[in-house]
Amino acid sequence: MATSNGHVLVTGGAGFIGAAVTRRLAERGAEVTVADTRSSPDPDLRSVIGDLRRPEILDRAMARPLTAVVHLAAETSVLASVSRPVEVHETNVSLTLSLLERCRVDGVGRFVLASTNAVVGDVGDALIDEESPLRPLTPYGATKAAAEMLVSAYSASYGIVGSAVRLTNVYGPGMQQKDSLVARLMRACSAQGSVSIYGDGNQLRDYLYIDDAVQGILLALDTSLVGPLTLGSGTSTSVNDLHHLVRDVTGVDLALPHVAARPGEMPAVRVSIDRARRLGFQPQTSLRRGLHATWEAFGRPGQAPRAGEGGPHGVPLR
Repeated sequence: MATSNGHVLVTGGAGFIGAAVTRRLAERGAEVTVADTRSSPDPDLRSVIGDLRRPEILDRAMARPLTAVVHLAAETSVLASVSRPVEVHETNVSLTLSLLERCRVDGVGRFVLASTNAVVGDVGDALIDEESPLRPLTPYGATKAAAEMLVSAYSASYGIVGSAVRLTNVYGPGMQQKDSLVARLMRACSAQGSVSIYGDGNQLRDYLYIDDAVQGILLALDTSLVGPLTLGSGTSTSVNDLHHLVRDVTGVDLALPHVAARPGEMPAVRVSIDRARRLGFQPQTSLRRGLHATWEAFGRPGQAPRAGEGGPHGVPLR
C-alpha cells in the first residue's frame, strides 16, 4: 500500500467518516495525525485539537513531515450554506487553499479531498459521472466545486497528486449524531418519533455504506489518482423505498409527514462508479444489510442510542 509506511494527516479525523478512515490507516501501519475540534476516538493516534482555520492550529497539524493529507473537514449542511454562505466558504474553500499551500511549501505529495455529487447540480434523471459539467445549485455545492478546482490547479501547477472523491450519502454505524436522512430515520425509530419528508418522497439518492466509502477514499490515496472520482453504491433508492426498508429492518412504522421540498434539492441522484470500478473499487454492503448494521448501533426502541465514533462527517470546524 502506498501509505502503509507514510504519515497521513486526516482533517475531520474524529468525525463519522474520519474515524473510520484513521482506524483503517492505522491498521495498515501508517502513522496518522488527526486534526479536529475534538480528540480522536483512538487514544493511540496523535490528535491536534482546534480550528484549522487558525494558523497556529494548522502549524501544529503539519509540524511533522507528511506523506499525504486526507481532507475530510468541511461544513456539509446545505441549509447552513444557504443561511451562512460566507462562513461555509471560509470552512470549505479557504481552509482547502491553506492546506494545499502548506502541502506545496512543505513538499507533501498527495492530497485527497472529500467532495460531493452536489457539484454537478440538477441533471434530472441522467447518470452523473466525472465528466458531468459543474453546475451547483447551492452555496455548499459551489464551495465543494471551488475546492475541487483548487486541488486541480495545485496538481497541475505544483505536481501535487490531488484527487476529489465525490461521495454520495454515506451511512453506517458511528453516524448517530449526523443530520442526514438515514440518521434521522434511525433516531426516530429508536425514540418512536417521526421524520418529515421533503416533497413527495420519490426523489432518488445513492446510499454508500461507511466501509465501502473508506475503501474508496483509500483507493484514491493508494492509486495516486489525479482528478475527481465518484464513490457510491451505484444503485439509487427513493426516499419512500428507503423508509420501507428502514421499517422492515427496525420493525417500527414511522410517521412521515410530507413538507415542501427544499430549494436546490435535486429530484434524482444517479451516479456512475465505472471509473472507481476500473481502479478496483467494489461496494460490498447492500443497503438492507447496511441498515441492519446501522440499526444495531442505534439501539432498540426505549433504549438510549449507543455512543458513536464521532460527530457528523465534515463538521469539525465550527
